[in-house]
Amino acid sequence: MKTLPHVVEARYDSGYRIALVFNTRVRKTVDFSRWLREPEFGPPRSREAFRKFFIGGGTICWPNGADLAPETPYAEQSASDRAA
Repeated sequence: MKTLPHVVEARYDSGYRIALVFNTRVRKTVDFSRWLREPEFGPPRSREAFRKFFIGGGTICWPNGADLAPETPYAEQSASDRAA
């Protein structure tokens, strides 16, 4: 059975980038700026609001209710992709 990815660690990197660790032991730093154009993200467009992210249900969430399915950042190609 295939393991569905979920975020187990997250730390702010810079700009709109978050360094993520997934349950699959994959680590990557992902630039979230492309998704922040979506209307549901609203306030996280400011860097101050963006930095208030937290892990909820295995994904990255913000206090205003915005979130992003963990499969989305997991699928992003990143120079930092590697196994932990």
